[in-house]
Amino acid sequence: MAYMAKVRYGLMRFVRDFYSDFPGLKIGDRVVVNSDRGQEIGEVVTHPEEAHGCDCSSCPKLVRGATDEDEKRLEEIEKELAPREYKFCAERIRERKMPMKLTTVEHLPDAKKIIFYFVSKGRVDFRELVKDLAREYKTRIEMRQIGVRDEARLLASYQRCGQELCCKTWMKELEPVTMRMAKSQKATLDPSKISGRCGRLMCCLRYENQVYEELKPSLPRKGSRVITPYGDGRVIDYEILRQKVTIQTEDERVLIVDAKDILKPSEGEKQAVG
Repeated sequence: MAYMAKVRYGLMRFVRDFYSDFPGLKIGDRVVVNSDRGQEIGEVVTHPEEAHGCDCSSCPKLVRGATDEDEKRLEEIEKELAPREYKFCAERIRERKMPMKLTTVEHLPDAKKIIFYFVSKGRVDFRELVKDLAREYKTRIEMRQIGVRDEARLLASYQRCGQELCCKTWMKELEPVTMRMAKSQKATLDPSKISGRCGRLMCCLRYENQVYEELKPSLPRKGSRVITPYGDGRVIDYEILRQKVTIQTEDERVLIVDAKDILKPSEGEKQAVG
């Protein structure tokens, strides 16, 4: 019987389905998998399920549980090999005066490939650098250019909310975030308060955006006149999530009312947030 489970692996924290021949896996188990990059150590993130209707012949395989030796090898890579490889590469970049910044190094456990991640404003001709690295380490070298959001995923830790970065812990795809989302949620437009560790708009602005879009049509436009049981007036503000509307009456009173208590817009006024 074949079983499928999702495994998180690699420095970029890829998540993919792997099949295995044993069902006794638990979330959090450390395992060895055959990915498209080679043999790697990862962590099970879902309970295994029977692979109904799948022959699994083309699926990547979960080979076995990780041993103490596997973990020691990984520790050796993280504490000894990768730092040395980073230093050597960074020195070559400086010597060659290349317009790039080395971010980090990923040395795969099976030693068949070393991946050097870097950021740059444009394209970089790193062919000579790759030759230097290949001569030094006698293995396959891959240079991977990444953006500032991926750089934060690799290097940053905690955000101002006190939690680990979403991109580092659970997000699989880094989807675009727009200023329109910030404006829709009435977030401050101060860049220092709505930017993440990468310097771009925070990913969490996407989380509630759909809810905001769904709730907007139930609120009247700012400046429109409305009729309520507590008095008629003009809308001066609203809270989309709480569905509250602030109105100012003709006698200068300021009222906060539930959107459901608005009987109807005054004659000629159009319902919907502007």
